[in-house]
Amino acid sequence: MAEDGYGFALEFNRRYSMAHRLNSGIAPNCQVPHGHDEVVTVELAEKSNAGLDPETNMLVEFSRIKGRWFQWIDKSVDHSFHLGHKDPLITYFKENEAHLIPKLLVTPGDPTTELRAACYAAKLAAFLAEENPNFFCSRLAIQETPTNAVLFRPSFATDVVAAGAEHWWNRPDLSINEFVGSEN
Repeated sequence: MAEDGYGFALEFNRRYSMAHRLNSGIAPNCQVPHGHDEVVTVELAEKSNAGLDPETNMLVEFSRIKGRWFQWIDKSVDHSFHLGHKDPLITYFKENEAHLIPKLLVTPGDPTTELRAACYAAKLAAFLAEENPNFFCSRLAIQETPTNAVLFRPSFATDVVAAGAEHWWNRPDLSINEFVGSEN
């Protein structure tokens, strides 16, 4: 049985490569830009818990519910560089390599796996609200290394990232920062 009392849930994952750096100083080794091959796993449940469609014996066809999410991971997140919004490298890219700005995933503070999990969950919620409003993300996990993962349950932590359509994580487009126009 799925968490939160739901009889059925859908789970799928996607692997991507990324790089980031953390500037807070709490993890000195992470102040140097470095990369990870990560796997993000999401669990989706139906809000009404209505069960299977009697004609298809499915909650929803997989490609219908994961299509935009996989597109965002593959086109925007894969091989992106994750930086906090105050990182001086953003200025460097704006002044010297502006063509790479679309590949900068910018978070409201250090791009820790925990914060990125909250941003990803908000982005997925925006996709679901637009395309599959009867579903919600009940769990999102990011496997950062073979031995470290972060598990995020959106229903227990609603104020981790700011609300509002001005933030990329709340928009149902392919954006990963606020420096380039949103794409669909």
